[in-house]
Order: sequence, then structure tokens, then C-alpha cells
Amino acid sequence: MSAQVHANESMPVRSLLAPLIAIVVGLFMVILDTTAVNVAIPVLADDLHSSLSLIQWTITGYSLAQAVVIPMAGWFSDRFGAKQTFIVSIILFTIGSILCAFAGTAEQLIAFRIVQGLGGGMVMPIAFAMTYRISPPESVGKIMGMMGLPVLLAPALGPVVSGYLVDYVNWKWIFLINIPVGIAGVIMSVLYLPNLPKKASAPLDYAGIALAPFAFGGLSYGLSEAGEGWSSARTIAGLTVGAVAMVLFVIVELRRKSESLLELRVFRSMQFTRGIVVQWVIQFTMFGLIFAVPYFMQRLMGMSAFEAGLWTLPQALASATMMPFSGRLFDRIGARPLVISGLALITVGAYLFSLIDPSDSPWLFLAPRALIGFGMGMSFIALNTHLIQAAPKELVGKVTSLTSAAQQVVGSFAIAGLTTLLVSRTNHYSKQGEAPIPDAMSHAFHNAYLLIAILAAVGLLLAFTLKRPAKEQATQPSVMMDAGV
Repeated sequence: MSAQVHANESMPVRSLLAPLIAIVVGLFMVILDTTAVNVAIPVLADDLHSSLSLIQWTITGYSLAQAVVIPMAGWFSDRFGAKQTFIVSIILFTIGSILCAFAGTAEQLIAFRIVQGLGGGMVMPIAFAMTYRISPPESVGKIMGMMGLPVLLAPALGPVVSGYLVDYVNWKWIFLINIPVGIAGVIMSVLYLPNLPKKASAPLDYAGIALAPFAFGGLSYGLSEAGEGWSSARTIAGLTVGAVAMVLFVIVELRRKSESLLELRVFRSMQFTRGIVVQWVIQFTMFGLIFAVPYFMQRLMGMSAFEAGLWTLPQALASATMMPFSGRLFDRIGARPLVISGLALITVGAYLFSLIDPSDSPWLFLAPRALIGFGMGMSFIALNTHLIQAAPKELVGKVTSLTSAAQQVVGSFAIAGLTTLLVSRTNHYSKQGEAPIPDAMSHAFHNAYLLIAILAAVGLLLAFTLKRPAKEQATQPSVMMDAGV
């Protein structure tokens, strides 16, 4: 099935099944892997003889690589075709998975995870863009809602599948399991995805592409090295390079007249700026807890990776339960009540984590996990829709690219920053005479949870300043513009 599909030409519903399955296979594989490595961090650190500060880059490097390529999804789709770009992305992700499975050192694993991220970063925006383009207009909402299921299920299943493989097989199978799935995804994509026509593409923003890794990567590296001291040469070098590159990146992006890597002019809208800062707070909280809590459970409570993975399910299920209601409520009451309520739940949940000691029952995690899940589900869709509506009308098509890339960058900052806090506070309490494990590290985790709770409270206060924008044109087509529609 490789017949040409003209621009904006949909396919009959009956013939959509095979293309949608092909898209879901690739999408599910990539999203599953974004959360799978989190519960494996303690085992990876032991097997590869690595420190926490170094091994966390298997997550941070992956996120930063995705952040770099997400804004380029639309350009590659226009230039080379959405189907071709989707297939190449899956192939690159699968190759990265093979390399990760055979990594012998932490440094090699980090490098190969970056390859994975470069491949996986464009899969989600292109997957949703293709789905939107091939769906009949009268069925777009229903089909796009169905495509949201793997986005909800994969992050929930990732830690569970990963934990099982780490405990009962080998951590290498976290990556080896992607090989048959990737091959199946490529074959199905070649056979069943339609050849959507290419579009005229603007010149690629080479300056932005060159500066972005130095800006985001330099700042993340500086933050991660700060655990050894803010005055260390590597900390200062990383932060300096990152800050200078960030200033240059902002200047280049604002001065670029044609298609920029990230459309920063959207920040001229104060409602958009306030909204995206609130979104960054939520993302920092989410990525930080996804990283910190499984490590706490394994290192200090003696849980296996599989057990720690199972304890991520209450949060994922609560979030999935709340999201449909959030979408309906948004049309009636707007974003502010939902975001305020969601951040209130997240703040309370993060604070409750700070009260849990390693000797306590793991069932104490149930309430804060559920609260954070409900809070995330309540605020996620509402805030994303608010950002689209609050953006200047002429720039609304660039919002998704900016927010998606920013989420990955904030996630990398969260993990690097919390790692630094955990290392520095563990050293601090150890110097005061506490045993490094569990006492000093337990206190360090309590500090990290409190920091997250305070940050969520700040986001809660900022959420009170959100105002309901005047209704713009339908947001769904706008969301898809970034990925080549």
C-alpha cells in the first residue's frame, strides 16, 4: 500500500487500520524506552562501575538529544517526506538500541543513548502529524484520541517491563527487546504507510542546530558536576560554555527571519510566558520524581527493580484516569482552576514523599503517587491547550515544537540538578557524622523532595495569574503544524 496521498487528503476509515498499527508500533517502542531506564539506574551504576553523577547522563543525554531533533521534525518531513523520515528515525533508534545493549562502559552507554535519542526524538511529532493527515475530518478526534493510548500506557509499562528484565534476565534486554519491535515497525511502515507528498521547506537553521547542544548540554553538564563543588573547574567550564551558547542561541533565533529552530518570539505574550513557566515547573517535578523515587526505593529500601517499577503504576493509572475529565472540564472552566488544583495535589504529594523513611512501609508511597498522578492528569491537557490559545495567532503553529523541546531540556535539568543536590547533601550529612547509607542519603532525598514541593508551590502561586485567552481557531490543526502538516 504505497499509493500517493495528496496534501490534506484523508483515507477511508476501513483502510486506516494497517497504517495506524505501523505508527503505533514505532511510537510505543520509543515512548516505552523513555521511562524504562529510570528503574535500571542503580543496576547500571553497579555493573558499569559508575557514579550516580555519571550514570544519570544515560537519561539526561537521551533527553537532550531528543530536544535537539524535535524542532527539526517538520523540516525533515517537508524535505524528505513524512514516511521516509519516520522510517529512518525508527532505524536509527533501533541501531542505537543495539549499540546500548553491547556497551561496556558508562561512557559508551551514554554515547549510544544519545544515538537513540536522535532517532526517537522525531517519532512522536511525525506519528501524530501523519495520523492527523490521513484521518477523515469527521473522525479526527476519535482517531487522535485512540493514538493517545500508547502515550499514556507506554510510560506506565516502561518501568515495569524494565524492572522485570533487570531482575530476572539482564539489563541489556531493556535495549535488545527493541530490535524485533523496531524491525517489525520498519517493515510495516514500508508496506502500509502512505507516501504523503513533500512540501517546500525553508532553509535549515544551521546556527541554531549548532548552538543548541552547547547551550543545553553545557548547562546540564555544569549542573551535574556541581555535586563535586560549584567552584570546580568542570562545573565552571560547563556553566560558562552553556550560558554563553544560550545567549548566542537566543540572539540567533530572534534575529532569524525565516524558519528558526525554536520560535522564541512567542514569549512576547505574557500569558504564554507564565503558562510555559508553570509547565516547566510541572515537568521538573515529574521528571525529578520519576528519577528519584525508584532510586530511593532500590538503594535505601532494598526493593528490586521490578518492585520499584510496579510502584510507578498508581501514578500512571491516576493520571490516565483524570486526563479525559480534564479535557472536558477545560472547555467549561478554562485552564486556571484545573492547573491550580493539579499543582496543589502535586505539592502535597511531593511533600508527603519527604516524610517517608527507608524503614517505612512501601504502602506509604501509594497516596503521594496517586495525588501526583491525579495532579498531572488534571493539569497536563489544560495547560498545553492554554499555551496554544495564549500564543500570538501568527505563531501558534510553532508552539508544539517549542514546548516539546523545552520539556526534554527541563527534564534533563531536573535530573542533573537533583543528582547534584543528592550528592552534595549526602556528603554534607556524612561530614556531620551520619552513615552515608542509609542516614545521610535518606536526608538528602528528603531535601530533594522538599525542593520539588517548594518548586511546585511556586508554580501553584504563578498559576493564579493565568487568564483565559480569547478563543482562537481550532487548536487541533495548530498542534500538528510543527510536524509537517
